[in-house]
Order: sequence, then C-alpha cells, then structure tokens
Amino acid sequence: MQVKLASSYGFCFGVKRAIKIAQINKGASTMGPLIHNLDEINRLKDDYQVGLYKDITEVDPKSTVIIRTHGIPKNDLKTLKLQNTKVVNATCPFVTTPQQIVKKMSEEYYSIVIFGDETHPEVKGIKSYGKDVNDVHVVSEVEELANIKFKFDKIASIAQTTKNKEEYLEIVNKLILKHREVRVFNTICDATFENQDAANELSNNVDIMIVIGGKNSSNTQQLYRICLKNCKASYLIENEKDVNLAWFKNKKLCGITAGASTPDWIIQNVVNLIESI
Repeated sequence: MQVKLASSYGFCFGVKRAIKIAQINKGASTMGPLIHNLDEINRLKDDYQVGLYKDITEVDPKSTVIIRTHGIPKNDLKTLKLQNTKVVNATCPFVTTPQQIVKKMSEEYYSIVIFGDETHPEVKGIKSYGKDVNDVHVVSEVEELANIKFKFDKIASIAQTTKNKEEYLEIVNKLILKHREVRVFNTICDATFENQDAANELSNNVDIMIVIGGKNSSNTQQLYRICLKNCKASYLIENEKDVNLAWFKNKKLCGITAGASTPDWIIQNVVNLIESI
C-alpha cells in the first residue's frame, strides 16, 4: 500500500512544550490529562513517573502540579497557589491569549461569545476568566446564537484554538448583522489552520484517509470531519491497533494525517503497518 502524509500534521508547538515541561519535572503530576493522547500520557507515566490528578480536591499540597496544555479554570489555579502548591504552568500560550481577552473584554462591558465545545477543558478554563460568567456564552454552531440574551449590545467573540475557521466566520457574520459593535479575535492557532488545510488538500486526492489521534481530541475530530467530507473512506484511529485491514481492499493510495497531540512514534507505527499491506 502506498502512503502519503499530509504536508502538516501531528504535534503542535504547545504540545511539544508541555511534554518537555513534563519530562523536565520528573515525578510531578498533571492537573487533568496533559494532552488528549492516552498512549503518550502512559509513556510519560512509565518513563518519567508523571502522575495525574483528575480533580482539584485530589491534589497533595506538597506535590508539584503541572497545568495541562488546555489550561484550568481560574479558581482552580487560585486554589493551588493559595495552598502553596508548586505550580508549573504548561498551558499553551495560544490558550492563555483567549483567557486574557475574555478577562479584558468583559471588564470593558462586552458580552462574550466563545465558539467552541462547552464541555472541553480549554473552553471551561477560558470561560472562567469572564467578569460575569453568565454573560460568557459558548456556541458550537451559528443557530445557537438566536437563543442567547446578551447583557450588552457590544459583543466580543473568540474561538477555541482548534476550531474550524470557516465555521467561526459564519458565527462572526451573524453577530455583525445583529449588533452595533462586534470585536472579533482570531484565536484559532496557526498549527490548526495548517493541519486542517493540509488534511483538506490530501483527502481530495487519495483512495482512503487515516486520521490518527485521541478520540476525545477536539482538533483530531475536526480533522476527521474535514477528511470525511472529501473522502468517504476516512477513518479515525488512536494507534496501529485500531487499523482494520479490510478498509484497504481495492485501495491504492492512503493519506495520513494526525492530531496535534499525536506523537511521531505512534504515527510511524501506523505508517509502517499500512505500507506493509
């Protein structure tokens, strides 16, 4: 089987930075999963004794806590600092930016719209920086705007860093038509743009498309949706164990992309298996 990799895929700057921080702080624990890739989390646990706190109430104040790439709610961070826990912040700088935008704009009496997934840890953290969290509104699609009652007629909009830029534009256009002042902040990170564009291009020119990444990873799910639009034989896998050989019957060219939390060693294992078919 012939394999072609997307021109841009895999680890982004924020994930590389977080993993390096975890490796340097051997024996520390992360506040929530550091990244959305269980295989890499297990590697850090086995090779660097990096533990995991699932909830703020579990934290040993005497331990070293690494803040996950997605960030955590403002009050959780405050709690850690008040109990004098050693905190190492591995929040991606591209996530820190929308946190500060929400803080600043809400203090200037703007209602806030976040384009993202309400339950995603990144969005939960960003929302917590609003002066009035009841006036920080999370939408996943443009139709949801019709149900929102804004406190102010001035709106500031941001996007979860891994969302689709075209879908964000739809939401922004709707806001502009309805409100007298709309501040638009493009908080979708460059790596997301590049990976999505590369996946879109490649999936138009292959017989089968494989997307590698965590099933709970927002940016991986986004890549999968893009590929599925262009190539019906698109499949989302976490590692080589998920590959079904039956998918490749009568196929000649396989395209491969990977989410921002997918390490190179997993990608290479998948490539080696598919090339052997």
